[in-house]
Amino acid sequence: MKYIRLYSGDDGEAHFEDLDMPLQDRERSTRTSAMEKAVGISFRESGGDFVADWHNAPRKQYIFILEGEVEVEVGDGTKRRFGPGDIQLIEDTTGRGHITRSVNNRPWQAAFIPLE
Repeated sequence: MKYIRLYSGDDGEAHFEDLDMPLQDRERSTRTSAMEKAVGISFRESGGDFVADWHNAPRKQYIFILEGEVEVEVGDGTKRRFGPGDIQLIEDTTGRGHITRSVNNRPWQAAFIPLE
């Protein structure tokens, strides 16, 4: 299972890292990840004109895109688009942060799961 980590580098900029979620074999043809402690869950719906200029994540959190598409830009100009089923682990709580914007003037929905 793939996910994208967004983290603060030693250079004070946010960076993307493509990772594989470690999964353990379980019974009945199931593979699961290790349990992580979460604080809760919140849901967001953002309009097609949504732009959050340079900002940091308020905490370490997973973001699961449920509907629509969102674009995230980091300091070196790299932009990545995320849509339904994409998993992001957001950890850029220091430095300049990132820009988040709606794609093609369309709204998007996501679930945010803050971690302890």
